[in-house]
Amino acid sequence: MIVLILITLLQCSFAMIDSLYCGRENCYDVLGVTRDTPKNEISKAYRQLAKIHHPDRHQGQEAKHEAAEKFKAIATAYEVLKDEDMRNDYDYMLDNPEDYYRNYYHYYRRRITPKVDVRLVIAVTITVISIFQYYTAQFRWSSGMRYLATQPKYRAMALQVAEEEGMLNALKKIKKRNKEEIKQEEERIIKQILEEKMDIRGGYAKPKVTDVLWLQIIFFPYGLYLYIRWYIRWMWRFSINKEEYGTEEKLYLIRKFMGLSETQFEIINETEHSEFLKKELWIKDNFVEWKAAQDEERKRQLAESARFKSYRRYMKKHGPGRMYFDDG
Repeated sequence: MIVLILITLLQCSFAMIDSLYCGRENCYDVLGVTRDTPKNEISKAYRQLAKIHHPDRHQGQEAKHEAAEKFKAIATAYEVLKDEDMRNDYDYMLDNPEDYYRNYYHYYRRRITPKVDVRLVIAVTITVISIFQYYTAQFRWSSGMRYLATQPKYRAMALQVAEEEGMLNALKKIKKRNKEEIKQEEERIIKQILEEKMDIRGGYAKPKVTDVLWLQIIFFPYGLYLYIRWYIRWMWRFSINKEEYGTEEKLYLIRKFMGLSETQFEIINETEHSEFLKKELWIKDNFVEWKAAQDEERKRQLAESARFKSYRRYMKKHGPGRMYFDDG
């Protein structure tokens, strides 16, 4: 029984060896070189042997077949020895033939793993993301502009600006154009004014090249430097020297307490900013008290909402986890 197992293992090992590198042949012997032969000499030996054993240089079916087999062995040996990493793995196998599984793993890892520079893959990925990011932002901004152009309020504002700047005078002077052409030109002027005058923030803001991932990565070290410099300056002025906060610093603290981004905070009108400053919300205790009052007011308004009352009646009658429609 033990002998049978040993024979089976031996057969498996031979099968493994046959499928690796040059099989039972020695790659160095196939090319007529040694383990000390430099890479350029190996390439030279391969070219010479390839010329001799190329199938096209032989006559007869049998001779061509033998030449093809030899040519294939030469090409396989060169494929192994021309690559430094694969050559090192092959040398290890020659020195440690009993380490079957390690040799098997390294051979197929190099065969299967694509030989692509990881840096190139990362660069291409970032480029694709950056292009997609920019054109997505461009599409959202264009959609926002088209929506504004359909709203009577913004159309009226745009037409007023066009009238004040004399952009509609040319339309009034042209008499040969039909109504459809005049309407199209008017639409173009409205969109142009909206694009120039409207300052859309947030997800529908006009895209900037500096917002794409590539440039964000490039400028990240500089941005980090600016933040560290700002933070050190802040700590020096207000934590160590105990200076009083200016208006800008007070608004920054209020925004930080609210958990809003700079863009979100800028959307809030100046009147509310003044109200925040008047209530001294940059002081943590004042902000906590104000926030609690705001939450209570929202709860009160929600409780008085007819929709919320209907929801509470439904929950009281049917309970959670059930959903169906009542007729009538």
